[in-house]
Amino acid sequence: MTHWIKRLLAAGAAALALGTVSMAVSSTAYAAEEAKPAVTAPAAAAATPAAPAAPAAVPNKGDTAWIMICTALVILMTLPGLGLFYGGLVRSKNMLSVLMQCMVIFSLVAVLWAVYGYSIAFTEGGAFFGGFDRLFLAGLTPESVGATFSKGVVIPEFAFFSFQGAFATITCCLIIGAFAERAKFSAVLLFVVLWFTFSYLPIAHMVWFWPGPDAFTDAKAAEAATAASGWLFQMGALDFAGGTVVHINAAVAGLVGAYVIGKRIGFGKEAMKPHSLTLTMVGASLLWFGWFGFNAGSALEASGGSAMAFANTFLATAGAVLTWTLGEWLGKGKPSMLGAASGAVAGLVAVTPAAGFVGPMGAIVIGLISGFLCLWGVTGLKKMLGADDSLDVFGVHGVGGILGALLTGVFADPSLGGTGIYDYVANAVAPDYSIAGQVFIQAKAVLTTIVWSAVVSFIAYKLVDLVIGLRVPEDEEREGLDITSHGETAYEA
Repeated sequence: MTHWIKRLLAAGAAALALGTVSMAVSSTAYAAEEAKPAVTAPAAAAATPAAPAAPAAVPNKGDTAWIMICTALVILMTLPGLGLFYGGLVRSKNMLSVLMQCMVIFSLVAVLWAVYGYSIAFTEGGAFFGGFDRLFLAGLTPESVGATFSKGVVIPEFAFFSFQGAFATITCCLIIGAFAERAKFSAVLLFVVLWFTFSYLPIAHMVWFWPGPDAFTDAKAAEAATAASGWLFQMGALDFAGGTVVHINAAVAGLVGAYVIGKRIGFGKEAMKPHSLTLTMVGASLLWFGWFGFNAGSALEASGGSAMAFANTFLATAGAVLTWTLGEWLGKGKPSMLGAASGAVAGLVAVTPAAGFVGPMGAIVIGLISGFLCLWGVTGLKKMLGADDSLDVFGVHGVGGILGALLTGVFADPSLGGTGIYDYVANAVAPDYSIAGQVFIQAKAVLTTIVWSAVVSFIAYKLVDLVIGLRVPEDEEREGLDITSHGETAYEA
């Protein structure tokens, strides 16, 4: 395993070195390699001004209300959804530590998002990082608008800012499940600051930044707009709501953390059963509920596209519950509540990158496959990796995210019920769709995310360990983090 880590880090260091050199070159160089008039990534660059060729678009009240509701739903996914899901899975002596980490990380990232995160992720800069036009939200007013996926249709930039901020917060909170029950609270917070800055923000920019559909007026304008977009967007990577940006990104960070921090005391020798599957089920259900905002809201409009993403989220998740339950039933002789709840999350993760690009039948297939594959991810693959990934962050979010990202390239094909790739110059779906070609692009996006997050995470963990130490003392770990780190307990005797 040490050999594997060294090889990964070596490859990652080389990739980052290449990226650093590339950022010194104009992003137009990337566009020259594969400039496409078709828009192929799922987010809007709110701060990029549109050409003043037509009267300024005014946000629709329905779209505005929809995106604000979806933002609230995404917040619900973290507080309390993820907190309860994770909290129920740990031992009772660590319940409050998980809840505390979720609440404080959420709040920390929300503030950082306003100070510099939003600007780096969603303003024009280079192919890997945005600019500083929106530092401290400079220039953002109630009249500011951001693009959607329809020409001439906009939403208030404050709504887009908040929606994307909610994504950033839950992504950082996902990581903690991999090393739950043994990390210092201060170390977790410092790591989150570093990882958010150097992994989440550049990946979000690479995948989701583009000038918006109104910039694609003709072939020449489309080439310029593509050149101004993020690196993976320029390649044509499809990620509707965060398969790479959220799930793979966070899962790799969690797995690296599990290796660097080490296994829990007694791991493999003592029983470490979830203390409340009731709370885990409640948390999983809240995640499913909030995920409709996560996926359907990523359409940025109250439209047929958002309705399709809603339906796909509904169906893929149900499919994954069934196959995870069936797999467990066949393998262990009994279906479990933990398995059903885990299957729901697996389906939600897998359909996330595909939600707005595939049809309902494609979503069901993705869900069905993810249930089986993620079950293997938390059993067979987990044993192969040898890490104490406490709450199976990589087995569910990593495996499910990779599967969903790759299958998006398959089921986005119009012949299989998908939407294809929209050409904003022709104002029509592009006629030529290659499954093999798109899957290859998806694979490059997955690999880029894995390497980038792994290298940033390893460096960040080592820096934190040098400065304040990553792990609590053995006696504190045995007593539980609720008392030793926070001076309170979840349940009074």
